[in-house]
Amino acid sequence: MDRTAVTTDEVDKLVAAWRHERPDLDVGPLEVFSRITRLARHLDRARRTAFAEHDLEVWEFDVLAALRRAGEPYQLSPGQLITQTLVTSGTMTNRVDRLAARGLVRRLPDPGDRRGVLVRLTGHGRERADAALADLLDRERALLADLSAEQRDELAAVLRSLVAPFDNPPAAPAPDRN
Repeated sequence: MDRTAVTTDEVDKLVAAWRHERPDLDVGPLEVFSRITRLARHLDRARRTAFAEHDLEVWEFDVLAALRRAGEPYQLSPGQLITQTLVTSGTMTNRVDRLAARGLVRRLPDPGDRRGVLVRLTGHGRERADAALADLLDRERALLADLSAEQRDELAAVLRSLVAPFDNPPAAPAPDRN
C-alpha cells in the first residue's frame, strides 16, 4: 500500500471527534503526540520482534548495546551503565547478574578502584548485540520506507528540537547569596 496516498489516519478521526465534542479546547497537540504514541507502539513491536529473534529482551539489548557502543574493550562501570540506560542501581545489579549468567557479560575488577567492578561484553554478547542491531535497523528502515531521505532528515531535525530540552535541561540558577 502506498502510504503517501493516505490522506487521513486514525489520529485525524480522534482529533475530529474531540473537536466536535470539545470545541472549547485546542486539541492540536493531539495531532502530534497521538501520532508519536502510535509510532512508538509500532517501533516497540519491531524492537521486541527483532530482539526476540536473537533471544534477547529489550532491556538486555539496551545493556549490551551500551557496552558495544563503548568500543574496545567493550566495558563500562555499573554507574555508566545506569546513566546510559536510565535504571536504578538495584535494577542494574540484577540485569548484570542475569546477563552474566547467560554468558553475555563478565564482571571484572576495576583497576582504578579496588572496590569497583567493570562490566565487559563477552564475544558471545557482542555477536548477539551486533546481530540484533542489524535486524532492528532493517525493521526501522521498513518503518521509514515511505519517506524520502530529505523527509527523514527533516523529521529527525524536528524531533531533535522537541527532545533536546528533555535531554539537556537548563541548569538551575545559582542561589542568590545576598
